[in-house]
Amino acid sequence: MNCISAVNVINSVVCCSCWELHSWVLDFGPGQKRSPLLLRIHAWKGVLSNISSITDLGGFDPVWLFIVVGGVMFILGFAGCIGALRENTFLLKFFSVFLGLIFFLELTAGILAFVFKDWIKDQLNFFINNNVKAYRDDIDLQNLIDFAQEYWSCCGAHGPNDWNLNIYFNCTDSNPSRERCGVPFSCCVKDPAEDVLNTQCGYDVRLQGELDQQKYIYTKGCVGQFEKWLQDNLIIVAGIFVGIALLQIFGICLAQNLVSDIRAVKANW
Repeated sequence: MNCISAVNVINSVVCCSCWELHSWVLDFGPGQKRSPLLLRIHAWKGVLSNISSITDLGGFDPVWLFIVVGGVMFILGFAGCIGALRENTFLLKFFSVFLGLIFFLELTAGILAFVFKDWIKDQLNFFINNNVKAYRDDIDLQNLIDFAQEYWSCCGAHGPNDWNLNIYFNCTDSNPSRERCGVPFSCCVKDPAEDVLNTQCGYDVRLQGELDQQKYIYTKGCVGQFEKWLQDNLIIVAGIFVGIALLQIFGICLAQNLVSDIRAVKANW
């Protein structure tokens, strides 16, 4: 591959970062009273701060993780774009080394996730149970767990009885709530004949026996259903990760090849 073709290929891979820079400049440019970027960050911050309140993050706000990841992606793409356009070997080396570091970190994270899968499962249990406790306290968390229970056809972390953790759904005699011994509507088995969503379908359902419950609600936990979903879609999930890894390796090889071509051209001057 000659120098010109390498430049064209790298430009097609990373030049979108130049448009990201243009958008970023417009967001923060003079005369912008309300930056769209700041509004987007503020909106996500509201959702993510709610998640931080129910996770064992020691007060860490997850929105900062998104900001850092976005900043790293911008810097990396900008370095690759400008390095290819200006044939700057320093920026191209920075691009390839940083991309290689990210690839190594992703590989390490994958190995650690496989080794400590039991710990990850415990953290998932902790997350879902805390969501159950705070279900009525925040609309964003409520929508999150409703989506999960509907998508994976599950109820609670391990089963419907996990909803005893919620002050509105627990079965204690001192609970005055109308939702006592019930479950959210997202636990209910959907009736295809119903055109209107019945949000009261889970009322008093846990007062019945387990066999009777299966007629009206999902009785499997979301942790088990999520594991089953991963096993059923293992090829797709693995294919996505392999595809991302190949793109990163491809970018590293192109950058190094362009650096070599630039050096060869300069050597002939």
